[in-house]
Amino acid sequence: MSTLNNSTNIFWQECPVGKVERQKLLNQKGCVVWITGLSGSGKSTLACSLSRELHSKGKLSYILDGDNLRHGLNKDLGFKAEDRAENIRRVGEVAKLFSDAGLICIASLISPYRKDRDACRAMLSDASFIEARLVFMNMPLELCESRDAKGLYKLARAGKIKGFTGIDDPYERPLNCEIEIEQKDGVCPKPAALAGQVVSYLEEKGFLQVE
Repeated sequence: MSTLNNSTNIFWQECPVGKVERQKLLNQKGCVVWITGLSGSGKSTLACSLSRELHSKGKLSYILDGDNLRHGLNKDLGFKAEDRAENIRRVGEVAKLFSDAGLICIASLISPYRKDRDACRAMLSDASFIEARLVFMNMPLELCESRDAKGLYKLARAGKIKGFTGIDDPYERPLNCEIEIEQKDGVCPKPAALAGQVVSYLEEKGFLQVE
């Protein structure tokens, strides 16, 4: 019988080198930039552009991409509501570790349900003050569907994919995101400009240096 939910005889192991020391070594503050939005909204594009921009500034980051994680860590999960919740929970735990290591963790996932995103935010706001920053790629469904680089919307419209976010499964918009990215006069900002917006936010909040 599994004891997965009954682990009471375990203790937290403290180590002399902690988050503060790691942040000083890297000259940056660990945090999580959580990018959410519909499939095709530009999450992965932003994540890669942001990572490149941070790298050019000598800052260490790592991307947790939703699709990539389903090739390994989350390959045992499907797309039912309970599986989506567990998917986000696992990513939140990994993101927390990266942040505690002093890295700028960029999590790029549809993460459609508000309660799951809120659970991650609560998980990251612990005693070690790990910050979660939510970036909402607020792009209209029509635009995302017109891109359809992976052909998923076409399959969903044809009924070959069930429970596809935005078609027959809901996407719950964030109520308290730190950054919201939208079209301007019907035009999507360039990836470099989007990354610059997030970097400016991180600089303003003091994540890119340790005083």
